[in-house]
Amino acid sequence: MQNIFLDGATMNIVLKLFVALALGMIIGTERVWAHKTAGMRTYALVSMGSALFVVISNEMIKIYSGFSGMNPLMIVSQIVVGIGFLGAGIIFNKDSKLVGLTTATGLWVAAGIGMACGLGLYSIAVVATTLTLFVFIVLWFIEERIKNSKFFKNDKREELN
Repeated sequence: MQNIFLDGATMNIVLKLFVALALGMIIGTERVWAHKTAGMRTYALVSMGSALFVVISNEMIKIYSGFSGMNPLMIVSQIVVGIGFLGAGIIFNKDSKLVGLTTATGLWVAAGIGMACGLGLYSIAVVATTLTLFVFIVLWFIEERIKNSKFFKNDKREELN
């Protein structure tokens, strides 16, 4: 009797889920470091969950490819809608300032990274993770320098008068 759980196809799916989880966790680690609400667990679950839905869609294509009117890829398209709903719950106003927008967009990207992993597009997922960390870390430092620059502070003072 063959062990179906550990066959090549199943191990490939496990790899997709694991890579998505790991890449989401890496992004979430930066968010923890930046003291943001959504951290390692949230990003890891969003990324892995997206990969899971893509894997399910791929498996459904194999099973239902002969049926007309069936489009399992609609599951993949609904990930974007679901993450949009999740992101909308993160964004709020605090003291007349919009808060949570970067976290919401980070989760949106983590979903895309998970979808790439679910499709087996690992190099694209790793590049997207690297670019996301660049945005979260490097661009944060650049933004802070701009905000603290003499020019920006003078500009703010003129606005207040």
